[in-house]
Amino acid sequence: MFRKTHFAGQASPRPKEIKMALSSPYQPLPNGFRAAVKNGDRLIGCWASLASPITTELLGGVGFDWILLDAEHAPNDELTLIPQLMALKDSRSAPIVRPPANDNVIIKRMLDAGFFNLLIPFVDSADDARRAVAATRYPPHGIRGVSVGHRGNRYGSVTDYLQVVNDNICVIVQIESRAAVAAIDDILAVEGVDGVFIGPSDLAAAYGHLGNAGHADVQQAIAHVFARAKAAGKPSGILAHVQQDADRYLGMGCTLVSVCADMGLLRSGALGVRQHFMPA
Repeated sequence: MFRKTHFAGQASPRPKEIKMALSSPYQPLPNGFRAAVKNGDRLIGCWASLASPITTELLGGVGFDWILLDAEHAPNDELTLIPQLMALKDSRSAPIVRPPANDNVIIKRMLDAGFFNLLIPFVDSADDARRAVAATRYPPHGIRGVSVGHRGNRYGSVTDYLQVVNDNICVIVQIESRAAVAAIDDILAVEGVDGVFIGPSDLAAAYGHLGNAGHADVQQAIAHVFARAKAAGKPSGILAHVQQDADRYLGMGCTLVSVCADMGLLRSGALGVRQHFMPA
């Protein structure tokens, strides 16, 4: 269910294709998205930063493999994220959340809110990765605090939730620094890390090329992470909101690619209309 995707800028899918995209809503138990990530399937996603359930619902009807709800660089918290999860209930798109930090209390609240897929920012070492995984697992495999009636287990109605959830949480960690690139093999070796995801803007800044992720130094680091992930048998991902960049990274073996964002789509669409009717 995670293979039929459409890049931004391509012709709109026919009604039959849209119907197919909406035919199988995402279900987290069992978590087919995690299985697809671990299998190395090509998974195309969209970034959502507008903190709007209406915008998120609209994106959910498009049929992306996944939608990232950002709580690091967007004004989101549990009270804005939960309505967006509700808006995606009929969508095939798997919701992923990026918490504001690699913090076990914040991660616990995201899990209790109903997220099963997490993108953890700024993981610089194997210890950071282990902390991220531990925050998503109940004891004895982790340190997640236990509540028996939260939204993630449908307010207590999933009777075997405590027994099965550890195996259905997808943890992807972000590689955004020189330290993370240097420690990539150790990070990939951490049990429970399902994949790595490059933040190209922060990585560019870390290499002294702020605002220039296309610089040769940054591209070399990106290629190194992709190669090490492939050698470890784990998937890699990246933000690539320019179609040529996304095509290039997919060609390099990256499988988890964000190809657009709600904010960018709205801005570019509005600019296109304005330029047509109000040319400079």
